[in-house]
Amino acid sequence: MASTKKEVANEILPFIRLYKDGSVERLIGAPYVPPSLDDPETGVSSKDMTISHNDPNISARIFLPKQTQPSQKLPILVYFHGGAFCIGSAFDVIDHRYMSSLSSQVPALVVSVEYRLAPEHLLPAAYEDSWAALQWVASHSVKDDQSLLDGKESWILDHGDFDRVFLGGDSAGANIVHNMVMKAGVEGLNCGVKILGAFMNQPYFWGSQIIGNESSETHYKTAPYLVWSLFYPSAPFGIDNPMVNPMGPYGPSLAELGCSRLLICVAGKDELRDRAVKYHELVKESGWRGELEDVYQVEGEDHAFHLIDLDCEKAKNLIKRLAAFLTK
Repeated sequence: MASTKKEVANEILPFIRLYKDGSVERLIGAPYVPPSLDDPETGVSSKDMTISHNDPNISARIFLPKQTQPSQKLPILVYFHGGAFCIGSAFDVIDHRYMSSLSSQVPALVVSVEYRLAPEHLLPAAYEDSWAALQWVASHSVKDDQSLLDGKESWILDHGDFDRVFLGGDSAGANIVHNMVMKAGVEGLNCGVKILGAFMNQPYFWGSQIIGNESSETHYKTAPYLVWSLFYPSAPFGIDNPMVNPMGPYGPSLAELGCSRLLICVAGKDELRDRAVKYHELVKESGWRGELEDVYQVEGEDHAFHLIDLDCEKAKNLIKRLAAFLTK
């Protein structure tokens, strides 16, 4: 009797398994949760929006905190979730709770972007979707021509403060933040919108050169290497492509970062920590004219600890630090 067991072509543990028949098995993930009005825990309302109906279809979940003044203008946070470019969603229960909490504590209007995932959509699809979403948000700042406002999102139009636009993300999402800020610094955003600040929480960077405590024996076998090699096989310069290795030999000057303030957060036991710290050092040395906050390090914790346990004290303190950055 022929075996029905499928053959594995590749896998990136603990995230995903790819089979030779082309099927994909996501090994971890959180369930979908619908948007809601007046969340009982935070008071934040949320709804889902389609940004682009065309190919690709891009969407987002928008979070609006409870307000004391109906006409109050709020900071706008455009957020990119993590998940190694292959798992995670703006619509899952983890990111929904995370964004609801952050939205309520700032308070801020949050646009959490749902970008296409690998391996069904190889990179640079996630970057392209994220840039389109960011430009869509910026397009809401048009005020003089009513015809340009047709089809726009009312929460952004009514409550967004375009003098306080921020980007934020975790892990792969923080990598997206870096690339969006670099692209904005060169190309600019719709309607002349400027990015006031950006936070990169435990950002995903990697490269061919060993940095800090990284192991030379497993450097090319780790998830950070496999993610890039499998999900962006056409990337020029491979693992030293500046989108994943902005500290490498092919990267443009970090002085081109297109924001005015920057915060880097790391976890003490994270294998990505030393690269994030090095990135911080290079920004400081680059001549970038923005305000660089001190690295915020959470000792004794591993990568994505705050998403694994949203209710632990250190996760709550991290959200407070992010909220403080967004309100400074």
